[in-house]
Amino acid sequence: MRKYIGIDLGGTNVRAAVVDEYGNILCEKKTRTEADKGPDHVCEKVMTLVKEVMADEVIQGIGIGYPGPIEAHTNDILMSTNIPGMEHYPIARKLQETFKVPVYIDNDANVAGLAEALVGAGKEYPSIYYVTISTGIGGAFILDGKVISGRHGHAGEIGNIIIDRDRKKYNHLNAGAVENEASGTAIVRKGKEVFGDTIEHAGHVFDLARQGNTQALEIVENVARDLAYAFSAIAHAVDPHAFIIGGGVMAAKDVFFDKMITYYKEAVHTAMQDIEFKQAQLEEPGIIGAAMLPKSKEN
Repeated sequence: MRKYIGIDLGGTNVRAAVVDEYGNILCEKKTRTEADKGPDHVCEKVMTLVKEVMADEVIQGIGIGYPGPIEAHTNDILMSTNIPGMEHYPIARKLQETFKVPVYIDNDANVAGLAEALVGAGKEYPSIYYVTISTGIGGAFILDGKVISGRHGHAGEIGNIIIDRDRKKYNHLNAGAVENEASGTAIVRKGKEVFGDTIEHAGHVFDLARQGNTQALEIVENVARDLAYAFSAIAHAVDPHAFIIGGGVMAAKDVFFDKMITYYKEAVHTAMQDIEFKQAQLEEPGIIGAAMLPKSKEN
């Protein structure tokens, strides 16, 4: 049985795990990232974790999931918000030199999508588009078991897709970007505009909708439509066999999901209406997907 090491490198914590080729986590360790101490310190902490989980295991490769855009074919970190100083830091090369196995790094949404494609809800399909709807909105296109990263590593970054150019601009994203209109953060903002500070998270808006509150139902209706427009834009570009959807907002699947699919079908060509929408199924897609990175490079 082939085994790999997956690393989930975040601004607060870093985790490393030995994962088999079927996506089973065999051993896992976790520690604080201590990002404020600089990239060399972070790299040393990662190496220590890898040594602990590896022990006497024979592994085929190491993968790293990272919270930012990656130029995957060069293992280059293009931007690092959560871990200062990591831009262009050669962490993959340092690990490869130390452990003498192939090492790859990619964006955390990409590796989560890879996990769902290889061992999760999308494993029966030749292509999937993975979308996570949480604090923000991210995505990844997986074709024949490989992440399609694009020239600059930004392929799949769907949060900036414009669903209505006449909306208000809120941050660095486009006016009318789907992330600013249908993410968990956006739902909280819209809820506060109507209900005030009683709205602490998106679940409060969805709960009010379940109770039949007309204003909450209107928010949900608009969010479902905005998501559908984003999905229709993706579908027209890459025509995946299935959309696999994860993220915290899926806890309210019962409130918005069917509405979203109805609006999606109205916005695409007839033949594309049969693209399946499935909920992501893995509890740990980040660390499993990181381990699947070297596996995906073997064929």
